[in-house]
Amino acid sequence: MRYAVTCRYSQGAFLFAVPIGGLAGLIGLGGGEFRLPVLTQVIGFTAREAIPLNLLISLATLSFALVTRNHAVPVSGVLAHLPEVAGLLLGGTISAIFGVRFVLRMSARRLIISMAVLLAALGVLLLAEAFFPFGHTGLAAQSPYLRALAGIFVGLGVGVVSSMLGVAGGELLIPALVFIFGADIRIAGTASVLISLAIVATGLWRYHRAGALPISGGAPRIALSMSAGSLIGAVLGGMAVAVAPVALLKVVLGSVLIVAAVKTLSHRGA
Repeated sequence: MRYAVTCRYSQGAFLFAVPIGGLAGLIGLGGGEFRLPVLTQVIGFTAREAIPLNLLISLATLSFALVTRNHAVPVSGVLAHLPEVAGLLLGGTISAIFGVRFVLRMSARRLIISMAVLLAALGVLLLAEAFFPFGHTGLAAQSPYLRALAGIFVGLGVGVVSSMLGVAGGELLIPALVFIFGADIRIAGTASVLISLAIVATGLWRYHRAGALPISGGAPRIALSMSAGSLIGAVLGGMAVAVAPVALLKVVLGSVLIVAAVKTLSHRGA
């Protein structure tokens, strides 16, 4: 990208990232699923470039979230759920390694189709959670070994989604910790950040080792702009949690993801 074009896209990336970070922060997500359509459909990165770039932005956002959350919800609070957290972390990092290899071997068209399907699935999950809140299971009272094993299986799925979309995976981790393992929603948020940091870092490392991380041209500048916008938005979203209609936001954002999935299928940025 030429410098003037890069500056324009960087400013646009920042402006998009602020509301994405704010809205995502309201419902406890990292926002990567909303950034991905911006990177591909607005800025013009190919799917193969946008996914690792999204991981890089997610890593910056998660690091900031961990520091800010630690004051209100200390990391030590996660110790009560150590077996499932360890299982989620192990399963997620393993599948992130193989997920990146799978993505790099896919054709551009199949990658776009897979992205669209996953975006639509996350949108449906948000809608389902808004209209039909999930009930708790009895797994929280089971043995630590069973909880760890269940965590590994859930983590395997989370790692694949993270690798294929460049997202942190909180949209899957938080419901799993709350509804399967009985964690408090605040503890689940902190645990999700810890697990996601490991999964995202693993995926990012794999993309870097494969030479698939865009580090030339305007990509670093756009990543920095979106990271800054996401951080500002997350702070603003956190301040609005007490007054925001979270259920309504889930309906809106779930619908946005489904529309983004349809647009991704018709987009030619492969």
